[in-house]
Amino acid sequence: MYDEFFNRAHALLSEGLPFATAVVVRAEKPTSARPGDKAIVTAEGVMHGWIGGSCAQPTVIEEAIKALADGSPRLIRLSTDPESNAPREGLVDLPMTCFSGGTLEIYIEPQLPAPRLMVVGNLPVAQALARLGKVMNYQVIAVDPDTRGAGMPDADEVVTDLERMAGKITPLTYVVVASHGRYDEVALEQALRSRAAYVALVASRARSSAVLEYLAAQGLGEEELARLKYPAGLDIQAMRGDEIALSIMAEIVQRRRSGEEVDVPSLLAGQAPAAAAIDPVCGMAVPIAGAEHVYEYDGQTFYFCCAGCRASFAGEPEKYLAQPAPAGEAIDPVCGMTVDIASARYMSEYEGQLFYFCAAGCKLAFDKAPGIYVEDVHHT
Repeated sequence: MYDEFFNRAHALLSEGLPFATAVVVRAEKPTSARPGDKAIVTAEGVMHGWIGGSCAQPTVIEEAIKALADGSPRLIRLSTDPESNAPREGLVDLPMTCFSGGTLEIYIEPQLPAPRLMVVGNLPVAQALARLGKVMNYQVIAVDPDTRGAGMPDADEVVTDLERMAGKITPLTYVVVASHGRYDEVALEQALRSRAAYVALVASRARSSAVLEYLAAQGLGEEELARLKYPAGLDIQAMRGDEIALSIMAEIVQRRRSGEEVDVPSLLAGQAPAAAAIDPVCGMAVPIAGAEHVYEYDGQTFYFCCAGCRASFAGEPEKYLAQPAPAGEAIDPVCGMTVDIASARYMSEYEGQLFYFCAAGCKLAFDKAPGIYVEDVHHT
């Protein structure tokens, strides 16, 4: 589980996507989570990992989204009677979404992607900017159609096609066009239409005015044109290429630290929730992207949580289409916890009945001796 956690975190950071981490720091029984259990919550509200099942998951996801929006970590305590808890500074008391008992304290921390520095051009100013950006822990993207990054060994990525620029720009991207007339207009048109935090041009005022006239003729509005900073950088009487690069990085730092460059919620704008389908056999939600168990019937595609559900549906599709899929909540027959059917990760079928579990351990225990737990359920 820990390998999956760190691998997924690394992948999200590499893609420049925001997410939040949730770590269980304290647990009082009866809870299925233990200190050290951890999960990742994406900006779309999808959880990867384990922090205590359906009693904790909805609240943790909600708080993780809030943490991403305000950029602040938080420590929450989940219990069935939060109002009776002794208050502690820095701790937010919230109710469990079910009543199985126990208390969980979970630390939630937003993980925002590293800022990106996009440098367009390959002359000395551009090369110095790439070096400075790397030293200052920016993800450096060099846009260099001419030499394909030959003079930019410090760049994390080299883009050689100007048409691909826009796809690399996030709300935490700082774009500096330093191509000295080679393709200023084309690069700026893409950058100014994007959500970039900062767009600057290394050019004289006379040259910048000509570029602005061209961009206006291409249909860019006054608000878009007003975003262009020219000449790029703070006025520190810079003369050489490395000094100009320093003045530009100083200006970028100034904007970042003053909070002017981007509102954190804009990182989440335009991100559609991950598409999911309901398994018509068991009622569990199945992410459509990358789904392994799929079945085509009567011109429609159905998605399943496992091979067993797919086989059951394929054998009698009309049976499952004639009745609604299971929904609502179920009781884990092993530990007694309430499990939301749609978000459940573990399920077993026994004697024609479906059982849902809060964790893999409960499913494993049930599968070894289902008769014991089914008898207990029938007697309660």
